[in-house]
Amino acid sequence: MSATREPNPRLAFRMKSDLKKRVEEAASLMGLTVTDFVVSTLSERASEVLERQRRLTLSDRDRDRFLAALSRPARVIPELARTLAEHDNTPHAE
Repeated sequence: MSATREPNPRLAFRMKSDLKKRVEEAASLMGLTVTDFVVSTLSERASEVLERQRRLTLSDRDRDRFLAALSRPARVIPELARTLAEHDNTPHAE
């Protein structure tokens, strides 16, 4: 059985001519086709937006776990207490 490749989906949009010229110039400077430049730039920006949203938004489960952790009584962590005590005894430059 031969595998048939589906064509890549297309995304069409209009832009002002000055933006098109800048995009073409930027693509050329990077040695990319306009399509490769635009796809790369869109991909990077989409990843940034999605990652920022994921970092700022907790799922319901994660929110519940975070609030439950805040509600639990504090416990002493000996290694942390020792590190903090050592830090407090370190002379500070002012």
